[in-house]
Amino acid sequence: MTDLAHPDRLRKLEAMRAEGVDPYPPRGVASQPIETVLAGAGTPEDPGPGIGQTVTIAGRLLGLRDFGKLIFAPVLDRTGRLQIGLQKTRLGDWWPRRKWLDAADLVGVTGELAFTQKGEPTIWVDEIQLLSKAVAPPPEKWHGLTDVEARYRRRYVDLWASEDVAEVFVKRSKALSTIRQYLDAEGYLEVETPTLHPIMGGAAARPFITHHNALDADFFLRIAPELYLKRLIVGGLERVFEVSRNFRNEGLSTRHNPEFTMLELYEAQADYRRMMEVTETIFERCAIALNGATEIQFRGATFDLKAPFPRKRYTDLFEEHAGCAFDDEVAVRAKAKEIGVGHLDSDYWKVMSDVFDETVEPHLSGPVFVTHYPVQISPLAKQDPDDPRLTERFEVFVSSMELGNAFTELNDPAEQQRRFEEQVASKDPETPGEVDLDYVQALEVGMPPTGGLGIGIDRLVMLLTGQDSIRDVLLFPAMRRVEETSSTEERQPTGA
Repeated sequence: MTDLAHPDRLRKLEAMRAEGVDPYPPRGVASQPIETVLAGAGTPEDPGPGIGQTVTIAGRLLGLRDFGKLIFAPVLDRTGRLQIGLQKTRLGDWWPRRKWLDAADLVGVTGELAFTQKGEPTIWVDEIQLLSKAVAPPPEKWHGLTDVEARYRRRYVDLWASEDVAEVFVKRSKALSTIRQYLDAEGYLEVETPTLHPIMGGAAARPFITHHNALDADFFLRIAPELYLKRLIVGGLERVFEVSRNFRNEGLSTRHNPEFTMLELYEAQADYRRMMEVTETIFERCAIALNGATEIQFRGATFDLKAPFPRKRYTDLFEEHAGCAFDDEVAVRAKAKEIGVGHLDSDYWKVMSDVFDETVEPHLSGPVFVTHYPVQISPLAKQDPDDPRLTERFEVFVSSMELGNAFTELNDPAEQQRRFEEQVASKDPETPGEVDLDYVQALEVGMPPTGGLGIGIDRLVMLLTGQDSIRDVLLFPAMRRVEETSSTEERQPTGA
């Protein structure tokens, strides 16, 4: 046992086993969801068909209020909570065993559904079975895990001990279902592509590297599924999408986790403008599905995700907020020095991008599409026919946070190879170290005009659920490993 196990609870465990009671029985109970039981209760003024009926529920005890010959306790399952009442006169021979019960124990109960004198729906228990003994006590007084580190490390407690936490993840699941339903109706095929890549590619980021023993070769954990999905467009699947786990060996912040979820989709005969329509539809439908309206609250502000979103050009925003043209290297490097980003020997386009991040993004309240990014920072996007310095690319922002990236896909194999080679030759450590010639060969077979889109699911869920940090929408965010938990709150001993 770890030091979280409470001595008093361990003694109860021994007492149960001494009397031949298994504190961890192999079978559960045939139970009803609590929300179903509550729906059948009705109200004290208008009782429902469930009142007076025998019902069975299973869940976690959230506390015990002992009045001597009567105990009240709320029970929580994934659908809600319901009070149970334990009476000495009703439980007879079992009554002495009530002292085995503690808050956080998992139980199955069967009894009559009724209302108390105060009008609270309650199950008067005829039979109670311990389904799993909790030897670690819950957070003190059911205030939840208020220590942030403890919440993330012990999500298995946080989900039921902290208010509204589970609802965030229910909404996350609903958002993914909404996206899948929409894309399915649009004729997209959900596919799965490799997580282990022989060549780093599809985005500019530092990869995680692993080694395949049988092949005696290094592989990269997927940064993005992009190049594989576009191979499928070449193969004639025409509309494909993937909800993928991606990995980037970079820092941690309120917006970044090394392992994250992306939606990527590609559609033949489409362009970046069609991808705007898809993006707006996904955002709008998810907002309605999760919150019942397109207006949402995020970081103290109100945003309306109703389509259409405004469009603003990258170059115009750069001049407005940085005070110079994006391709004026002398002026841009001077601005970078002024605001403290980049280095004299840094790749110019990386410096320019950093200046944009620092000077423009704070002003992107949104929702807004920022369009026509420079070619040098968009190696997979098709050039704008009206200005070859720029591409048919956009990123979508809300509350200064980038949530998606899309473009009309580059399908000229010679130009793609030239850009890959230029990217590999750059000084940027986050660029691929090898040209993906297999992908170039796929383009040589012929890829139709195609629009592609990537949306960060974690950030979208942050937005839709009003969470400030990406860790609050990840069930198990990346954490620094510790040998022993130091939070005193986690160790706080409570009895029953």
